[in-house]
Amino acid sequence: MALSVTVRFFAAARERARTGSARLSLADGATVAQLKAEVFSRFPALKALEQQLRVAVNEEFADDTEPVPDGADVAFIPPVAGGAPPLFTVTDAPLALEAVVANVQVASHGGLVTFLGAVRNHTRGRPVTKLEYEAYAPMAVKQLEKIALEAQARWPGVLISVSHRVGTLLPGEAAVAIATSAPHRHDAFRACEHVIDRLKQDVPIWKKEFFEDGEVWVGLGP
Repeated sequence: MALSVTVRFFAAARERARTGSARLSLADGATVAQLKAEVFSRFPALKALEQQLRVAVNEEFADDTEPVPDGADVAFIPPVAGGAPPLFTVTDAPLALEAVVANVQVASHGGLVTFLGAVRNHTRGRPVTKLEYEAYAPMAVKQLEKIALEAQARWPGVLISVSHRVGTLLPGEAAVAIATSAPHRHDAFRACEHVIDRLKQDVPIWKKEFFEDGEVWVGLGP
């Protein structure tokens, strides 16, 4: 019995494959390694990136020995870190919007959207003196990668970069910087909105608001 899978390509992988997606048939019980061999046979220009590409199966990174389930959604993902700046970071350093912009700015993309989330000086009428952000950083980065895959599946070709601050922040300081780019502006806007909405739902980053008369973890307070 044959397996049928959808394979998606992003960024440099998409350019070399000359397509954003393809349907493949594999032998029953095929592993990620066998899938990769079939992909490189069908798209030989991708072979040059073999050592740099990561494979995600159903939005989770997979190693070569894992079996590929029937109907799987498989993504070939170029580097998000290493020689180039990482696309997703959690940092205690002040954020620089230009850094996330540089990660997604390419000549083929005519739409580039940014979002900079700053600390407000009030919440529900109460003056805010400072915020403290805490994160489970390794998981936060993985969740940001997963959210980016979601967006790229909905808006093929979109590029995404996110940096989130942790530590003590004062009103006016930037807490999160997001940049998205796409061949057309509509996809860049929608992807940016998707990322910030999903970040607030599933990324393990918490904030505590401080007031002159108390403090509260956001999400647990009145």
